[in-house]
Amino acid sequence: MYWFLVIVAFLLAGIKTQKPKKYQKVSVIIPAYNEEDTVATVVEVVKQAAFVDEIIVVNDGSSDNTEAEAAKAGARVITHKTNKGKGEALFTGYREAECDIIAFIDADIHNLTSKKVEAMIIPILEGKTDITKTKFARARGRVTELTAKPLLNFFFPEITFEQPLSGQFAARKDVLKRINFEKDYGVDVGIVIDADVLGISITEVDIGAIEHDMSTLEDLNLMANEVVRTIMSRANKYGRVIMIDEIGHFIRMSIVGLSLVILGLFTIFFVSSVPVTVGIMIGVIGLIIAIYYIVKVIVKSIVMFKKTPKGNLVKSFIKIHFPLIISIVILLLMISTFIGAAHFDNGVLSIEPSSRNLIIYADDSPRDNTISARGPYTVDLAIEDELNQIRMPADAMMTLGVKANDTIQIDDEVYMINETRDGEPNVFRLPKEAKNFLNLEDGSVIQNSRLKQVFGGTVMTHSYENENATVHEQYIVSSRDAHSCTYEIFLDNSSLAYSSGIFKKNATYDINVNDEFATSFNFKKNTNVTFDYENHTVEIVFLDKNTTSIKQIPRESQGAFLNFDL
Repeated sequence: MYWFLVIVAFLLAGIKTQKPKKYQKVSVIIPAYNEEDTVATVVEVVKQAAFVDEIIVVNDGSSDNTEAEAAKAGARVITHKTNKGKGEALFTGYREAECDIIAFIDADIHNLTSKKVEAMIIPILEGKTDITKTKFARARGRVTELTAKPLLNFFFPEITFEQPLSGQFAARKDVLKRINFEKDYGVDVGIVIDADVLGISITEVDIGAIEHDMSTLEDLNLMANEVVRTIMSRANKYGRVIMIDEIGHFIRMSIVGLSLVILGLFTIFFVSSVPVTVGIMIGVIGLIIAIYYIVKVIVKSIVMFKKTPKGNLVKSFIKIHFPLIISIVILLLMISTFIGAAHFDNGVLSIEPSSRNLIIYADDSPRDNTISARGPYTVDLAIEDELNQIRMPADAMMTLGVKANDTIQIDDEVYMINETRDGEPNVFRLPKEAKNFLNLEDGSVIQNSRLKQVFGGTVMTHSYENENATVHEQYIVSSRDAHSCTYEIFLDNSSLAYSSGIFKKNATYDINVNDEFATSFNFKKNTNVTFDYENHTVEIVFLDKNTTSIKQIPRESQGAFLNFDL
């Protein structure tokens, strides 16, 4: 109980001594030019909004009763003797405002509500952002869709606001000191760009539907010109023109150089019809070009970063440099592959790159995967106490048609097939005698497509089993793929195995049961085999499928084709 009271006391003390949040005042600036019909209504709505402490209408050289209507509604009015433009009006209001947060609202909004005004202000009061800009439901602006968005996407791709020219803003006054106010219609997009580049947080707030006076085509033309000028001016100021134009050119030339290096390496190792010297020349020329232009890219990028104070360039930088980065990654992967295939022996450096084998099954045979990439595999010596087994990668087992606990006969010796050890997914571990017979050495690399040549002539025994029986299929690995016959084995009308193999027409094949001869058959395509053993019925159904295989089925003089354990 004592400790509980102590904890409560500490908590209460903490609450008491916590510094209260400073109250933030809000000014609303309303730029107006000949808006006598709507400005008073807008002022009245803003007065109803919570948090608003000051309302300033900047009468920008109006020739109607805008000034009188605004003053009658209760706003503080500041008048420009001549029309200076929206940006100048906003700057005048910002300069005269006395509050901590400033909101800018157009004077021609017909359906403005206090909730819409509050929605602009609350995120800043809560400390969630420095600037809010609005988006609202209306027909898409022609200047926005045809001018602002395309240019922003090109020079400032990180800016993805739905309505970058919305016109309604709110911001903390201290961050507006860092913003350059344009004098005209470019002020809206200028604030968005400055905030983005300077790292000022800006949030787009949905305030619902807005009804504005429709601009004339002449006004839209003027607005489009001023928006284009502002975006291009900012793009030049913040180094985006350099990034798109000069750096873009250097990046393209760097990619050309890297592509030539890759082409040269590919020619040296994989195109036997082209002399090695030609491949070397291509690679060297490409390397010189790549180094020269990559240095230029780095230098110009540094200049661009220095030109952008506290730059927020990550997305744009990645977008512009991404093709070059990908080309460098491809080249590095290619070089690392060659380095991994390098062997130095007796003063001779030998590089023999080995590729993976892409397997795509086009038939409808039942398999776990119809597409896979296999190999290459590296040969190593068997572990000392595993001289009667071969550790084989899983992909190699699939290619050779076997699985763990099957057997392989090499030079009259029978070895158990086992899975690879952890951390050695592509390593073959073979006893010394097996390696010698197959003409393999430690460190030898075998492509998946060469397995049939390496293991050609060896005898595999692959087992299929269910709860009632096991059948062992024996076959000789063929050094090349050949047309095969697909078959399914049934035991007592239940499917036991599905496989394929190379049969010779009119040849005789033996079948054993429990390691004893049971029957033989003369192979004819589409002729099924059926026999009874004690109280079991075995049927082999040959299916008419166009397939190939490396499984050479042994004829009667070479051993039993199948051996059933019943």
